[in-house]
Amino acid sequence: MKSTTQAPAMLGASNPFVRGYDNLSIERLQLITYANDCPPCFRSVHDSQAHLPDDALELFPCLFCDDFAIISEDQLIPDELDERCQSTGLVRQVIYAVNGGMLNERHHVSDLYSLEEAQAMVHRLSFDTGHYSRAWEISTAHLTDEALRHLESRVGNVDSRPTGLMFEPFALTDCNGIGCKLIGTPWTDENLMKIEGSPYSSLRQEQLDAGTPEALVNVLYLAALADVRLLIFDPDATVLDGLAIYDEIATHST
Repeated sequence: MKSTTQAPAMLGASNPFVRGYDNLSIERLQLITYANDCPPCFRSVHDSQAHLPDDALELFPCLFCDDFAIISEDQLIPDELDERCQSTGLVRQVIYAVNGGMLNERHHVSDLYSLEEAQAMVHRLSFDTGHYSRAWEISTAHLTDEALRHLESRVGNVDSRPTGLMFEPFALTDCNGIGCKLIGTPWTDENLMKIEGSPYSSLRQEQLDAGTPEALVNVLYLAALADVRLLIFDPDATVLDGLAIYDEIATHST
């Protein structure tokens, strides 16, 4: 009988494999002071003035609304923009805000004071691949005995063909570990629709129908959702906080 177990509801919940941010971006903002009793506000530069250098914005009076600010001194402002901007202020400083995504949410990472500094931070955070932590080593305690035996049977069978299930196990005999190469990550519906033409629920059902133990399916899903490419299970590795641990600690058979 086919399993119909649903995927764990992890979007919006904590995923212990997630590290750092993805989709890093830089936003040029103006720090504006206005009425004496109001805190400063931040507004983006209007597209019509995006060509202006920072020193043509800083310490100049401006008009602003909820969406943007526009320098009012020595600048031609169309009537429709003038009507939208009902507040006046002074641009004190231009900053470059670095923002990033995590679990489908946008987060403010840092404010820098030049485009070059912001670009350097994005480079440091993203590396050339765009992601932190694409290889992980975790304890076999995160697998049931059934799941571990399943992996061992796959790598121990010299005639075993590729799984075709978006992951391929491999043995690490020197350290008594076993690993999985994850394919087509991240396993989001959007990405899998692009490369496979079907959402994650279809891949999950295919993995279960092929006899992949649910405990393994679940941990591979969380890792792949965080764009992990290599996942190694080792009896001597530490457990990962926040990831399910099974009562009977799984160990490799001798």
